[in-house]
Amino acid sequence: MSYEATRARVETYFDRTATKTWERLTSDAPVSGIRATVRAGRDEMRELLSSQMPQDLRGARVLDAGCGTGALACELAERGADVLGVDISPQLVDIAQKRMPPRTKGQLKFQAGDMLEPRLGSFDYIVAMDSLIYYSAEDIGKILDNIGPRLNESMVFTVAPRTPLLMAMWRVGKLFPRSDRSPTMVPHTPARIAAQTKGRIRELKRVTSGFYISQALEFRA
Repeated sequence: MSYEATRARVETYFDRTATKTWERLTSDAPVSGIRATVRAGRDEMRELLSSQMPQDLRGARVLDAGCGTGALACELAERGADVLGVDISPQLVDIAQKRMPPRTKGQLKFQAGDMLEPRLGSFDYIVAMDSLIYYSAEDIGKILDNIGPRLNESMVFTVAPRTPLLMAMWRVGKLFPRSDRSPTMVPHTPARIAAQTKGRIRELKRVTSGFYISQALEFRA
């Protein structure tokens, strides 16, 4: 499946099927035990990715690519960054705008769209938390090639790691009709992603919390 086709499927899923689920998961509302582990894992990953950037981000321009409901973008703006949060789901962007703290006014903007749009300009740092997990290694390589010339420092992002559990889930998912399932995560090894970027990848930590399993990577400008 091409980048454009995968992007369209992910947009449809989050706008028509999963909006309420993600709104609740990314809030303080009570959730089931399984979803609580996912929430805890996402919290840990968000902290890990944000820690790869300077604590003082004043003067830095940051892109949160696939910002979802905006938690990470808000944190970075509160550290002084000029942050643009972009997501292909207008529904999630609406939630992010409603949750935007008043104190980040003037430093934080959310908009629906494609993170690869050149008109977004250049950035010192880019973060893409769990927004590339549906793409092939080849597509991720093309994404990084596209973003690279507009990146001054580094991009931190996550992929679904190639573990026995995720590979089993991936194979089972392939058995269901495409119309009946959510976008499928594509498991990768860090080495495979690095091969697409001529070695410009640094492996960070893997976060595992119940059903949440995600591998953090860094791409240097």
